[in-house]
Amino acid sequence: MIDGVIVTQLRVIPDERGHLMEMFRSDEETFERFGQCYVTTTYPNVVKAWHMHKKQNDNIICVKGMIKLGLYDDRDGSPTKGEAQDIYLGEHKPVRVKIPKEVYHGWKCVSESEAYIVNVSTELYDYKDPDEHRLPFDTDKIPYDWSLKMM
Repeated sequence: MIDGVIVTQLRVIPDERGHLMEMFRSDEETFERFGQCYVTTTYPNVVKAWHMHKKQNDNIICVKGMIKLGLYDDRDGSPTKGEAQDIYLGEHKPVRVKIPKEVYHGWKCVSESEAYIVNVSTELYDYKDPDEHRLPFDTDKIPYDWSLKMM
């Protein structure tokens, strides 16, 4: 596990009408602050990667479909520098993943339908000076394979 990444099992409350899933609560020990919340989608087999932030932490939840979240730690001084990690999340694994500042991340939609991802970030998006530091999904800088892995 990459240092500072936190995977939190989400509480799902089903009944005969459907279900409710608590995504984030301000009384949780891992809650830092609220910057903004947005939803993004990814089509099947599409990779959205790589990027990292220097000022904000992200909290990723896939509410529809499934994604393979890829993480790479390139932080100087980190005990897990140079490590890559996969986390699967979505409808069949309702978790929230906290991604710390300066950890590269991205995902691939691994479901047969479009994936819907919610991000609750700790900072507002600054349109004039975006805190987005990007690399191509197939960069040689990150040792990561987006292809299907057979277990």
